[in-house]
Amino acid sequence: MIAIENAALTFNAGTPNENKIFEAFNLTVKKGEFVTIIGSNGAGKSTLFNLLAGTVMPDAGRIVLGGKEVTKAPEFKRARTIGRIFQDPLAGTASNMTLEDNMMVCLKKGFKGLRISLNQKKREFFKEQLRFLDMGLEDRLKDNVGLLSGGQRQALTLLMMVLSRPELVLLDEHTAALDPRNAEIVERLTTHFVTEYGLTTLMITHNMQQAIDLGNRLLMMDAGEVVLDICGEKMQDLTVEKLVAMFSKIRNKKFTNDEALLSR
Repeated sequence: MIAIENAALTFNAGTPNENKIFEAFNLTVKKGEFVTIIGSNGAGKSTLFNLLAGTVMPDAGRIVLGGKEVTKAPEFKRARTIGRIFQDPLAGTASNMTLEDNMMVCLKKGFKGLRISLNQKKREFFKEQLRFLDMGLEDRLKDNVGLLSGGQRQALTLLMMVLSRPELVLLDEHTAALDPRNAEIVERLTTHFVTEYGLTTLMITHNMQQAIDLGNRLLMMDAGEVVLDICGEKMQDLTVEKLVAMFSKIRNKKFTNDEALLSR
């Protein structure tokens, strides 16, 4: 599903602020894998997502998604097949549009090339989908999304992303800004949707325990490199303490992200 080959990326090259993010970065992800990604600030996690989404272009190397090379493809073209959810619950929905209009936009994206319009049948379909969120949103189709709480908006964004039928899902710390109760709800919904629809998913998280519990493959990044790649049976007895110890042994330094260490 994903193949990144010898990707290189430097910001502000040739200036005093030069920042080399990737030098020869390689990564492959199989279709249907749920990959969680952890690492300290500046490890290159969000920049990796930006490379995949087309927000930034590599200086060298190749990026292949779904068997097609997209190295130079612009962000708007990749967005047709990529669903991305950010940390900010306000980023994934249009505040001044109704809930049903927000969902209609994503439904049209999912059914590419088809002319579909909002009608009573679609409203019943939306209610059925929203009922699964268990937040009472099925009775608020006419409300502007700006009236919803952060947790409701992030759960709605997750549902809308699924309705758009993405080939690749990028979750960028999508529970980090939520209170514990809503974070747990969105985490549960994430697991359900990824499993139910077999979505190829990459999820950045600062919560090491969440990274262990949710995915079937875990990557730890540091200084633009994947320093740990754990999957299969090795995930079963993995703990935060073991992760930290493995990192220290490989990099010969302590893991310094206190937020990640304290999140359980």
